[in-house]
Order: sequence, then C-alpha cells, then structure tokens
Amino acid sequence: MMMNARATYLDASIATASPARLLVMLYERLVLDVQRGLDAQEQGRVEETHRQLTHAQDIVMELHSSLRTDGFKGAGELAALYGYLHQQLVLANMRKDVGITRECLRIVTDLCDTWRQAALESTMAKGA
Repeated sequence: MMMNARATYLDASIATASPARLLVMLYERLVLDVQRGLDAQEQGRVEETHRQLTHAQDIVMELHSSLRTDGFKGAGELAALYGYLHQQLVLANMRKDVGITRECLRIVTDLCDTWRQAALESTMAKGA
C-alpha cells in the first residue's frame, strides 16, 4: 500500500514538473546513482556498482541525446563534457576504479548544482 502511494506521488510529481524541474530531477538522480556506485565500489559490491554506474551512463546518454547544441552558448562544450563523463563512467565501471568514480561524482554534483541554480533563477525571473 505504501509503495503504491509513493509511486503515485512520484508519477504525479514528474507529470506536473516544469522542463527545468525535470532536468534538475534527472541530474539529482544522476548524482544519486554515481554516489551509490561509489559506495558500492568502496564496499567491494561489484554487481551493485555495475548496476548503479550503468544507470548513470544511461542518464548521461539521455542528457546528451536531448541536448540541443543550437539552444544556447556553450552547448557544444556541454555535449563534449557529456561524452567525456560517459567514457569515464564506463572506465570506472570496467576497471572498478574508485578514483575515476570520485571524479565523475564531482563533475555531476557540480553540473547538478549549476542546473539547480539556473532553474531557480529562471523561476524567479518569471515571477518578477
């Protein structure tokens, strides 16, 4: 019963979220996946590491494929960063390299913070 209520709430949250909020939610999930992957790596839980880091790779590919490179200045650089991040997540997973995973976590956390701030500023500008 509790899981159904949670699923219904999450579905409603996603369905009613603005595009900016959806982007932030996707980044937040990316950070969570990489953090969980890092935790699993540090604990030697290979299958969990693989599951979390491959999900993170999927999110990065979704972000990359939905990026409109003509949409804003710097989009080309962001596309290149997504390519690099995807490559590093694959390497971190294949090599079981905690250092690479930590670097990826730093990058995705910075990206998440940046997009969260941009979404907040956009919301505030619309309300003014």
